Amino acid sequence: MKEILIFAGTTEGRKLSESLAVSEIYHTLCVATEYGEIVLKENPFMTVHRGRMNEEQIKEFVRNGKFEAVVDATHPYADIVTKNIKSAMEGMNIPYLRLKRELMASQKEENVIYFETNEACAKALEEMQGNILLTTGSKELKKYCVSEDVKSRLFVRVLPGMESLSLCIEQGMKGKQIIAMQGPFTTEMNEAMIRQYGISCLVTKQSGASGGYFEKLEAAKKTGISVFAIGHLEEDAGYSFHKVCNELEKICQQKIQIKNEMEISLAGIGMGNKNSLTKEVQEKIKEADILLGAERMFQSYKPRIEKKPFYLAKQIIPYLQEVQKKYPMESLKVVVLFSGDSGFYSGCQSLYHALQEEINAGQLQAVVQIMPGISSVAFLAACIGESYQDAAIYSMHGKELQNLARRIKTEQKTFMIMSGVKDVNRLGEDLIKARMTECEIITGYQLSYAEQQIKKRTPSECMELKEEGLYTCFVKNPNVTPKSLTHGVSDGEFIRDKVPMTKEEVREVSICKLKLYQSAVVFDIGSGTGSIAMEMAGLSPDIQVYAIEQKKEAVSLIQQNKEKFQLENVTVIEAKAPEGLLELPKASHAFIGGNGGNLKEILQSLYEMNPNMRVVINAISMETICEIKEILTLYPIENQEIVQIQVSRAKEVGKYHLMQAENPVWICAFEFREE
Repeated sequence: MKEILIFAGTTEGRKLSESLAVSEIYHTLCVATEYGEIVLKENPFMTVHRGRMNEEQIKEFVRNGKFEAVVDATHPYADIVTKNIKSAMEGMNIPYLRLKRELMASQKEENVIYFETNEACAKALEEMQGNILLTTGSKELKKYCVSEDVKSRLFVRVLPGMESLSLCIEQGMKGKQIIAMQGPFTTEMNEAMIRQYGISCLVTKQSGASGGYFEKLEAAKKTGISVFAIGHLEEDAGYSFHKVCNELEKICQQKIQIKNEMEISLAGIGMGNKNSLTKEVQEKIKEADILLGAERMFQSYKPRIEKKPFYLAKQIIPYLQEVQKKYPMESLKVVVLFSGDSGFYSGCQSLYHALQEEINAGQLQAVVQIMPGISSVAFLAACIGESYQDAAIYSMHGKELQNLARRIKTEQKTFMIMSGVKDVNRLGEDLIKARMTECEIITGYQLSYAEQQIKKRTPSECMELKEEGLYTCFVKNPNVTPKSLTHGVSDGEFIRDKVPMTKEEVREVSICKLKLYQSAVVFDIGSGTGSIAMEMAGLSPDIQVYAIEQKKEAVSLIQQNKEKFQLENVTVIEAKAPEGLLELPKASHAFIGGNGGNLKEILQSLYEMNPNMRVVINAISMETICEIKEILTLYPIENQEIVQIQVSRAKEVGKYHLMQAENPVWICAFEFREE
């Protein structure tokens, strides 16, 4: 059984022990004090030895243990301990690995004075006035008690162990001067202690992130006090956490699982004002090591390590992977901020799924949670006394929303999240064009901020609005047009002129055979007057229809019908098929009403574009019907239907109603099948 010996004294040492335990590697952990043992988590692969040892005792302990390697993970300022371990290891044929703490790069802050030794720092304190917060540990306390004046002004923060308390008492510290607490300490906690004890100067070691150095500097900066920092005399020689693990893997011939699971919180921050944050999100932001999101969201916050203006998965995932390598011994808390509610028109879901994929693939060690916020719709609804469970809700934030007036026309209440004032202008313009001027609009401007304005406006007033900012709007429609549950527009409603048009009954059957769905992308090839295109687009504002027609007269009629029916989700293409299809988005459906003699080429182009497309072809001549039957043998198809429909209409002749037959039409429907 191979066993590793670790001399601990830092967070890195405990993390190494946890990683070895997870990897089922036996090891002995040497800690100096009782408290050092208390903070360890029990596991069957770890043995703890408590008590300080000199050089000879270390040598004897190593010999008796028959260890495969010795790791020195003591504090970078514990020079004597490291010297004893190194001396004890001389002449032994056992690898010695020094695990160094990743120290923070020296930052010459305005309020920080650097000293090479504790003695020099203590001497300088004699020239300072006011109370002193000493955070260098109980073992260094004696050096600061040489001067009675300095000693009387000390407040010492030490670990809550018997050894630390005994050293404080030995130096004559009074109870009110001793702060016995276990870190880590947040900036807010340091700031509170500084204010509570009236501190004028904070004394600290220039340690790394896990030593809480960042938080101390930030608290001192916020309270306007001085910092005396003791720097290490020489660069701590040794290996990084990852390098030590790599060396131990070679020695143990076993993979070591580095346990540093990141906690990632995807948090909705409401409208942006801090007062609109949930208490849960507030706490997460306070505890954050790293903050991510749009820059405007985190400007007023100070995380422990850093903040980055990242909000897309392609930015965040590579960054987090690098961070996890940089801080291998820390379980970092990362908070990604999203405006409004994380589950309401938010980019949160796409990031959540992308992160889960990385975690499942083993590329990221993390757990992810989503934290909701208050949406601007919920906030505005509360302000104006309206409910939103019975309202239509849309977002124009960062995207184009088509058929705005048609959406509002069939709803009594509509809430809309806007990108800016231009969207409010467009709302007013579209309502005026649709002759919906009776609609009452309430605009919510800069909701939750000091400049918040909630005001009733007419469509005309919305058009004239110029003040830029964040808007959420509520539209009340007093003249609701009931939403039809069936499609069907009479022939007489279309602008037709002399261009041929698919008759009403044939249109309805053909559209039914297409089996359209929400978000379908449809080609109407040989569109004619555009009657089929208009009816399809009218089924849902989320269906995108491309009306392809080569005759200029017909193209003009399609455009006129599009404007008449106010269908922004119809795109008119003046082109001959199949050439006109090449630059268009991939279609899910295609209707062929006219093919200009290019049916074979059109079908080939459609099949290459999407070998799972649903297609409906209308034909009135026997030649076209025969051509369809022959061409379809060239492609793998399924769910084929061929219907012949003939409609007769009653016509008044004197006192009588005589049936007048329309030309019979063949409707062929099928789906391409990908081989």
